[in-house]
Amino acid sequence: MVITVFRARVRPELQEEYVEWVARMRALAAKIPGFISHKGFRADDGERVSIVEFESEEAQRAWRMHPEHVAAQIKGRKEFYEEYRIQVCVLQRESVYPKR
Repeated sequence: MVITVFRARVRPELQEEYVEWVARMRALAAKIPGFISHKGFRADDGERVSIVEFESEEAQRAWRMHPEHVAAQIKGRKEFYEEYRIQVCVLQRESVYPKR
């Protein structure tokens, strides 16, 4: 499994438009073969965190390179983000409780 952790601060005046873009990108990502999940969180200090899981590096790469996602990335850098950080991780170990 490949996990992407995306941490960002969005310009305050663009929050509503950003949420609309996130919903569109979430729906698009869900159509990528190998997609597992996407969850988003917002901290009290305004930082947004998305955790996106794919079955493989190939699936994550397909999402990263999807033309609509690439366009959203460009728009994000030009308009939405004050700052962001992306971490792509390969799962080494997982514990689950209760057992599935």
